[in-house]
Amino acid sequence: MLTSLAYIFLLGLALGYCFTKLKLPALLGMLLTGIILGPHICNLIAPSLLGISTELRKIALVIILLRAGLALDIKDLKKVGRPALLMCFLPACFEIGGILLLAPRLLNISLLDAAIMGTVVAAVSPAVIVPRMLMLMEKKIGTRKGIPQMIMAAGSVDDVFVIVLFTAFLSLASGHDVSALSFMQIPISIITGVALGIMVGYLLTLYFKKYHMRDSIKLLIVMSCAFLFLQLEETLGSCLPLSALLAVMFMGISLLHNYPILAKRISPKFTKLWVAAEIILFVMVGAVVDIQYALSAGLAAVVVICCAMLFRMLGVFVSTLGTSLNGKERLFCMIAYLPKATVQAAIGSLPLAVGLPCGQIVLTVAVLSILITAPIGAVAIDKTYKKLLEIEE
Repeated sequence: MLTSLAYIFLLGLALGYCFTKLKLPALLGMLLTGIILGPHICNLIAPSLLGISTELRKIALVIILLRAGLALDIKDLKKVGRPALLMCFLPACFEIGGILLLAPRLLNISLLDAAIMGTVVAAVSPAVIVPRMLMLMEKKIGTRKGIPQMIMAAGSVDDVFVIVLFTAFLSLASGHDVSALSFMQIPISIITGVALGIMVGYLLTLYFKKYHMRDSIKLLIVMSCAFLFLQLEETLGSCLPLSALLAVMFMGISLLHNYPILAKRISPKFTKLWVAAEIILFVMVGAVVDIQYALSAGLAAVVVICCAMLFRMLGVFVSTLGTSLNGKERLFCMIAYLPKATVQAAIGSLPLAVGLPCGQIVLTVAVLSILITAPIGAVAIDKTYKKLLEIEE
């Protein structure tokens, strides 16, 4: 395992640097590292490491979402208002609708199979967009109208919405009953996740103010609480739906609101942790990519994904109608809401694992969506934000 980690960090850093020199996002080099080192090409990542890849990706997501929460002022979210709420679900609905319209005709699958495929593909990637939105917030670009804050917060809720829909459609395809209560998990998991994060953040504030300790210890306590959220979500299951990732982010928001001095002190520590976590996250995402699957899908799958991206952009456009955003700012929101990676890597193989006939094509389209949207979205964000957004004076 240690040798595999050495390969991951050394090649990930090297290829990330090469892509940076080409004026492309470093994450492309990290994804390529995972593809090269993964089981489908060189097979240089130890099976024991691949076996815990899901947990490693979760750790990386916890770090970036805590970093996001510690930088996300609740007043900025209130200022954004309605479009942030609509972007939590409307773009995903448009994208799923587009796949329902196109996939049965182009890929010769049923409507239910297309619905499963749509929910796999529709989730946006916090791992790609959150670091970029944080960078914009640090540079005060687009922050006057709360654009990066809106995208960052809505993207996390978008994942909850899509994953609950995916679970419902997967259950239906497996022959289980799906009731209206299944879809009630969406608002319940959002409310419980937000409430848990705010409550724990407040309790940690009281604890940290009463007992003196090093900031590094406080960071470990905060991260440990975040890991417990993930376990709690798994343990409660269908008894009480809970979004652990939302709880993680809102714990950071609560700490910033109640103890801003501490939040500003420990936030840079999460930035440093992200240097290593980013490499592990994207290399592990790349490691699940099977190029043979992607090549076997053919042009039809690529057309479905590209058209779905257009439907998603239309959903973002509709979400931002009637706001103070100008045309350029709306275009940036549409671009920033494209990248996919982590959710597709996590759930793309599940239909195949449970034996559904559509499993192979769903996995193939999930892989292709990572290969197409993560690079295009990341490059487009990096290349357009200076031209499309205003710098706050």
